[in-house]
Amino acid sequence: GAFARLSRGGFGKNLTTGEDNYNKDIWAGRATFEMGGYGEPVLLRITGDYTKDNSNARGGHRLIPGQVSGAPVLGDMFDTRGGLTDPKQYVKSYGLSMNITAELSDAVTLRSISAWRKDDSASPIDFDALPAVDVDVPAYYFNEQLSQEFQLLYEQGPIHGLLGFYYLDARADTQFDVRLFTTLAGLTAFTQADVDTETYAIFGDFTFDLSDQLSVSAGGRYTWDTRRASILRQNYLGGGSPVFDGAGLPFGAPSTDFRGQSEFRKFTPRVSVSYKPTPDHNLYASYSKGFKGGGFDPRGVGVNAPDLNGDGIRQDSEVTDFLSFAPEEVDSYEVGYKGDLMDGALYVAVAGFYADYKDVQIPGSVACDVGGIPSFCGVVSNAGKATFKGVEFESNARLGRDLMTSGDRLNLATAIGYIDAQYKEYITNIGGAPTDVADYRRVQNTPKWTASGTLSYNMPVGDGSLYAGTTVSWRSKTYQFEIPNPYIDQKGYALWDASIVYTAPDDRWSIGLHGKNILDKEYKTSGYTFVVADPTTGAIVNNAAGFPTPSLGKEGTLTAFYGNPRQVFVTGSVKF
Repeated sequence: GAFARLSRGGFGKNLTTGEDNYNKDIWAGRATFEMGGYGEPVLLRITGDYTKDNSNARGGHRLIPGQVSGAPVLGDMFDTRGGLTDPKQYVKSYGLSMNITAELSDAVTLRSISAWRKDDSASPIDFDALPAVDVDVPAYYFNEQLSQEFQLLYEQGPIHGLLGFYYLDARADTQFDVRLFTTLAGLTAFTQADVDTETYAIFGDFTFDLSDQLSVSAGGRYTWDTRRASILRQNYLGGGSPVFDGAGLPFGAPSTDFRGQSEFRKFTPRVSVSYKPTPDHNLYASYSKGFKGGGFDPRGVGVNAPDLNGDGIRQDSEVTDFLSFAPEEVDSYEVGYKGDLMDGALYVAVAGFYADYKDVQIPGSVACDVGGIPSFCGVVSNAGKATFKGVEFESNARLGRDLMTSGDRLNLATAIGYIDAQYKEYITNIGGAPTDVADYRRVQNTPKWTASGTLSYNMPVGDGSLYAGTTVSWRSKTYQFEIPNPYIDQKGYALWDASIVYTAPDDRWSIGLHGKNILDKEYKTSGYTFVVADPTTGAIVNNAAGFPTPSLGKEGTLTAFYGNPRQVFVTGSVKF
């Protein structure tokens, strides 16, 4: 088993509530029971884990002054002013898994993998990061899933592979208010969404060794995917919804009162070929098809569905089509080489890949009108087509051994990645007309270049070991959303980390000293944006004062979150 306690003060302060911002307060534990194995034909392993995260809600840093309050941009990026404190932030998760492996014969093994997981959380999300209730979202999340997988593994002579069955039953329940009190006194849009997923799949994958050097693999998976959704959205005036102990009263009919079901079926094949001219070198090529099921947007607004037949009534079928999104599919190709060089002193892996996506699922949050009232709408659309192509390189070089003492070693690990990710088609409705805006959209969180290098030294100390290492990593410009945003997008940056760790004999305990982001680099990791932009180009529209025009709320939401600053800390672990 293992136990963890992660605790630290905040990097900044919430100047409205006085709480630490970016603090950490986590308890976690894991225990494992094993029976059998070690020469016996049956192995049983049961694992349970529990995590409780009581860290404060993380508040964002405003990038522009308040457009009504005039609140200036704070000097410390880790300080915030968000006033939403209810509900109290927490995350609680726990799960059980059971793995049973039975050797039925020398050639056949049966494996059962069972898993159950549940989590619930509460989060006060203050989008505008100001004391006023401008764009505030208190939220509850409840998730539970049960999965079962059976595998029949076969290995005899030149043939090895498996046949399998997989089942998943998952439920995701969400409740949240969108409070826009500065827009209209006590205006709240409450959403309750239950989305259930039931998945069955059968699969197989086999490798045929045609010779000592040449192998061919083929496999496939057939998936049955069912999504059920129940979505209720209701406006309130005079305060928040009753679910969050608000004093608001229902205003008008529900803007969404939906129940629906969709079913998807798909066969996804995989083939590959591997050639080993020598045991230390492997050349390979592969093709696979990927599939991600469709579903319903739990934040969608049914009354905004288009009246396609012009009868003045939104039919159930029209609402279903509006709230649903189609499966995403991808065809992936890869060629590569892996090998040991210089008598095993250098490991090298290089791969080139190409992926062709269609019906790309793009989730988003936008300002919208619901019955003539400004509000928030979730949008999951199938944008169209995208391609990813690139090259990855990894190496691990043993620079020396027995340098200072017998058994020590000095290693250098490097990785370089290049990816050209582009939308080839991105269809969105502009003025009621489908428009391709692919030239103005970017694939989010996908830097074109990444690189890292780690220099590490290991040496025996008695029956234990001492590790010292340092890592430099770099990535090029990253877009936080599909629409480029000069305020939130992050230009290229590098990070430098270092560690020294002592591990006791038999790996029973360890203690380490670590430095993260040693050069104290400032970099954005995510953000919120609700400002007016050109619907085609995405260019931000400024107001008369020269600042971005708010699209939701009155203050203007352009809020960023940042990676951790320089940290020097001690870790300790005990295994039992």
